[in-house]
Amino acid sequence: MSFILIYFLIINSIGFILIGYDKKMAVANQYRISEKTLLLIVFLGGIIGSGLAMLFFRHKTSKMSYLWKFFGIIVFQVLFFILILNYKVF
Repeated sequence: MSFILIYFLIINSIGFILIGYDKKMAVANQYRISEKTLLLIVFLGGIIGSGLAMLFFRHKTSKMSYLWKFFGIIVFQVLFFILILNYKVF
């Protein structure tokens, strides 16, 4: 397996686990994982794992400020990869 595939499996697993853990802590009214940390994982490539966890655990799905940032990161990454692939910027 290539390095990129392994990286995406790991970062998406971390994203899934962190969203689940944050949901568990939210229900228990305990210390939470910051949104900055959760969004950093998304930015680093954990979109699929974090998105699936949001649906699976029903966490962060009604918080519009988080969703705007989440989908903003997705749009940014899609545009970035289109730029790289079509225009051979790098």
